[in-house]
Amino acid sequence: MTVLLIAMVFLTFGIGHPAQAQTFTVLHSFAGGLDGTNPLAGLAIDRSGNLYGTTVRGGAGQNGVVFKLAYKGSSWILTPLYSFAAGSDGASPYAAVIFGPNGTLYGTTADGGARGDCGADGCGTVFNLTPSATVCKTALCPWTETVLYRFDGGSDGGVPSSPVIFDQAGNIYGTTYVGGSSNSGTVFKLAPSNGDWTESVLHNFGGGNDGTYPTAGVVLDHAGNIFGATYEGGSGVYGTLFELTPSGSGWTENILYNFQGQGPVGCCPAAGLIFDSAGNLYGAASAGGRNVGGSIFELTPAGEGWTFNLVYSLPGGGTGPEQPLVMDSSGNLYGTANQSGGAYGSVFKLTQSNGNWIYTRLQDFTGGTDGGNPLSSLVIDANGNLYGTTVYGGSLTCGDEGIGCGVVFEISP
Repeated sequence: MTVLLIAMVFLTFGIGHPAQAQTFTVLHSFAGGLDGTNPLAGLAIDRSGNLYGTTVRGGAGQNGVVFKLAYKGSSWILTPLYSFAAGSDGASPYAAVIFGPNGTLYGTTADGGARGDCGADGCGTVFNLTPSATVCKTALCPWTETVLYRFDGGSDGGVPSSPVIFDQAGNIYGTTYVGGSSNSGTVFKLAPSNGDWTESVLHNFGGGNDGTYPTAGVVLDHAGNIFGATYEGGSGVYGTLFELTPSGSGWTENILYNFQGQGPVGCCPAAGLIFDSAGNLYGAASAGGRNVGGSIFELTPAGEGWTFNLVYSLPGGGTGPEQPLVMDSSGNLYGTANQSGGAYGSVFKLTQSNGNWIYTRLQDFTGGTDGGNPLSSLVIDANGNLYGTTVYGGSLTCGDEGIGCGVVFEISP
């Protein structure tokens, strides 16, 4: 069951600014072949500045690719690291890859895995990619995939469409969109055990006023508590923000906020949460809001609870962020909006000034060679350059669709 997520209080007023003078560069236009097509997720960056990402389609098996982009000479060169075959290895990686404690890549596929009855031969996987153990003597040198877990779509969950995260002990945490006791998604943990991985479900969504269908991943605080968002459910049925805390032999859920779908906040938080250095959480509602373009919000610790603050109501015209925001060392927030702010989406910046948040569009996409419809999160390198992807657009078209296959882009200060 493929879930393509393309269209998905205290008020602090802000001021909107038009697109700021930046240098925008397309680093790669996907061709829909071995390089992949339609990157839905953001990128990972290593210490050398190389970029790593996923495409949901394309590749040798037309079921998605994990790729590397490296700057060589005067240009960026894309190398496919792994092409999914839609069998037991997985298919359709909707989420970004991350670097694990051992320096190799970890990620999820929403389909494949050859277990359960979710379509595309399986209900998704968690995987690890490692470089070849021998020196590569060809231009294409695939990495080795190890599937850590295959979901069956039942009590263990199914269709993981978000990135995973590690704790300090080397355990992996993530969410599944469906499955669990109510078939409304789960929070899961993978624990290493004698060279294998054991899955346990920490929370089943869908009971009472609980949230349902988490499309975002989770984050952990220093005490090991888990925070995340659900796209639907809760007392307002338009999504929730939740916390899971260890409790005896299990986990206790605390709903931090219920989205109501009306008013300036909006609804349907598809994007995950991020922490700042002070322990505040930031996230986004992907729809609705004052301008019907989604909103940015903040959760601040307040005694034993949390206070919800609306940071900014984004411009109208479509959907807001569907992937997590990123914060730079100065406390500025950056994100992408699929259509909000322009017909083909935008990249924006929020800067805090004298208690207000100033909104600036850094790029308005045209849907042409510059790309269109960014669903990705952004990454920032040591020089302050931003990198991301768009699902469509670019200089090359895919098959009979007549539209671009997506791009990787850079925005330089």
